[in-house]
Amino acid sequence: MHKLNIAILASLIFLVVACQQPGTDSTGSEYMPDMGHSIAYEANVYNYYYLNTWDSASVVKLKPMSMPRKPVDGTIPRGWSGTASDHAGSLTSSPGEEGVSIPLNGHVPYYYENTEEERLRATAEIIANPFPITDEGMARAEDLYNIYCGICHGEKGDGAGYIVRDDGGKYPAQPANFLLEEFVNASNGRYYHAIMYGKNVMGGYADKLSFEERWQVIHYIRGLQASELDMEYSETANTLNPSFGTPMASMAPIASKEEMSEDEMHEGEEAHGDDEHMDEGGDAHSDEDHGDEHH
Repeated sequence: MHKLNIAILASLIFLVVACQQPGTDSTGSEYMPDMGHSIAYEANVYNYYYLNTWDSASVVKLKPMSMPRKPVDGTIPRGWSGTASDHAGSLTSSPGEEGVSIPLNGHVPYYYENTEEERLRATAEIIANPFPITDEGMARAEDLYNIYCGICHGEKGDGAGYIVRDDGGKYPAQPANFLLEEFVNASNGRYYHAIMYGKNVMGGYADKLSFEERWQVIHYIRGLQASELDMEYSETANTLNPSFGTPMASMAPIASKEEMSEDEMHEGEEAHGDDEHMDEGGDAHSDEDHGDEHH
């Protein structure tokens, strides 16, 4: 009986102490507080959380739990466009890293409204094509162009599509002739904005062509223009306009000095010696520069 009374008294004392209520000078106490309070951490911030009273005795330390984690395999970066190109990783990743390939329905924000003022702004600001000119991209773009564009603008880009020819229907407006000087000289932004929203009676194609597909179609239109002007717009060269696109061949890395053969290095030194000589101050000047100075 005496032992029972001691046990009951001990239990009462334990309950009173374990469930002490907070007061003016006391934060209170509770039994197993980590069961009642979640462990809150501020992302990427190394701060002490005062309710984590057990942390010093735990095998899990606060700092490692506050540091950034590696993304889950297959994670897609926010704003990723989606691409079928093997070269797209170099456009969005650090050198030597490849991007994440996802289906072609990827979405990229477009920060221009469907107004005439915004169309002119896009025309002025969007210049370079973010994808390199590749034979593979051109082949895919040819099919896309003939499906979505050729019916109106013609397979040659001359504005003589089936629906405006005598053997087809009658369109209420003449489609643009991409071979005219106005469109040959137009920036890529003019084409991209038209694909996004349409122009006049032409509807938009943003829901039909993905981000990469729109740019590949623009590459194909440039190819049609170059062909008409007896110029080249391909994976190996762009004589139409350097600002319209970069050939894939020109994106190859330049060989380092270690990778060059002795003959190649010797040839380079000879060429350098023919074109330049050192002045008394140690600066290199070409013969052409000195000729200008003499004049």
